[in-house]
Amino acid sequence: MTGAPDDAALVAAARSGSDAAFARIVDRYQSPVRGFLRRVCGNDADADEIAQDAFLDAWTRLRTLRDGAKLKSWLFAIAWRRSKSRARAMARTRTRETAWQAMQETEDRPGGEMALAMRQALAQLPDEQRAAVALCLAGGWSHGDAAGVLDLPLGTVKSHVSRGRARLTAILGVDEDD
Repeated sequence: MTGAPDDAALVAAARSGSDAAFARIVDRYQSPVRGFLRRVCGNDADADEIAQDAFLDAWTRLRTLRDGAKLKSWLFAIAWRRSKSRARAMARTRTRETAWQAMQETEDRPGGEMALAMRQALAQLPDEQRAAVALCLAGGWSHGDAAGVLDLPLGTVKSHVSRGRARLTAILGVDEDD
């Protein structure tokens, strides 16, 4: 059922414009790809959505597949990359929501003016630097965990935090020894 010669022939036919050939590819690999993603994601709805996106990617990039006999691993690689991308996006969303909630709670308390000044100062930092500062200094994350969330090397996160802290203290006119 999943022999390499069959896959190569289906890929060749799909590349030639056969929608039926690509439909057979989807029929053949849809369940295995979804099963893999369900195990990886732990959420059936997300897995199904990622699988659908992976097959759309495969359809649009079918000409980039060099060896049609390697179709199965190519499809799984697309699904895996899609899964990782979605996980990173969801982590960024959670981080932003947590930071936003913390800022709102801070502004509602006495000293809200300082929180507003801090938010304005943070807005002046470059995006990645601001994210590293928000995670490590405001959120209490380790540099390593922040590096994972931001998909940046550990040294880069450390530099972003150090430079961000220095820039914030300069913008706010705060002595770093305070």
